[in-house]
Amino acid sequence: MIQRVKTCMVLATVAAISCGCGGGRVVTGHTVIAQKSVAKDATRDELLEQYNQIAHSTQTLNATVELKPTAGSKYSGVIDEYHEVKAFLLAARPAQVRMIGQAPVVGTTVFDMASDGDTFRVSIPSKHKFLTGPVAVEKNSSKPIENLRPQHLLDALLWPEVRKEEASFVREFNDENARYYVLSVLRGGYQTEVLREIWFDRTDLQVARLQTFGPKGVLLSDVRLSDWQPLEGAASQGAPPTRANGASAFPRAIRIDRPHDDYKLDLQVTKIVLNEDLPADRFKLEQPAGSDLVHVGDATENKQP
Repeated sequence: MIQRVKTCMVLATVAAISCGCGGGRVVTGHTVIAQKSVAKDATRDELLEQYNQIAHSTQTLNATVELKPTAGSKYSGVIDEYHEVKAFLLAARPAQVRMIGQAPVVGTTVFDMASDGDTFRVSIPSKHKFLTGPVAVEKNSSKPIENLRPQHLLDALLWPEVRKEEASFVREFNDENARYYVLSVLRGGYQTEVLREIWFDRTDLQVARLQTFGPKGVLLSDVRLSDWQPLEGAASQGAPPTRANGASAFPRAIRIDRPHDDYKLDLQVTKIVLNEDLPADRFKLEQPAGSDLVHVGDATENKQP
């Protein structure tokens, strides 16, 4: 009898292991061992081509997104009372961007932001404020709403191409959840300084993370991309999604982290159209009547009550 019980236990264990091999996990007693997806291989040149194909082919973007500010974020000083904000987002190369945020249900404007690459403008109707200043000014203000910068969205939406003359190298990075290739692009003239790091998920070789660094290794922007989905309607517009004509998919979940600007922002993309004609007037933002004009970066700004 004892021998028969032992034999049954052995057979049961073998059966459990055999069943687990075809699935995503193996169950032995109370232990569940997750199996990682098969990692794809790619060379540095193949990763560069993958990234540049999307960067080069994405010229304009028209999206509807849901914004969720992270607790403690400086964005939350403007929109946390609404919990979520529906936003209409436009972007066009080389550096034009506009985003209009609206409160749920009632549809009133929470903010309206625009940038042309040289000057940014931000309207906050609830505060009766209209902010403007040069894009190059990145100093933090003691007033939370004055740290909003529409040009920060460009890092997540319109990627800069990696030029042939830029030095780059690739390495592997593994953690308990996934395996990555990390493509590092060096700053021109400083062969020991990293300008950008592009992370590729080796499950599908999609871009999963974009990091931008300033001089001396300062992390300026950390953008995480996930939930890549095929672009809808491409075939009906006469542009079937193939590598020959550009991106065939776009991430639906984007997190923007600006550690030195002290904010994080989650974007959930609900609608996206690439490369349609966007008239220049759609990026124009004029000061609303009755709003207070604030020149961000002006030496006198902090002297205002």
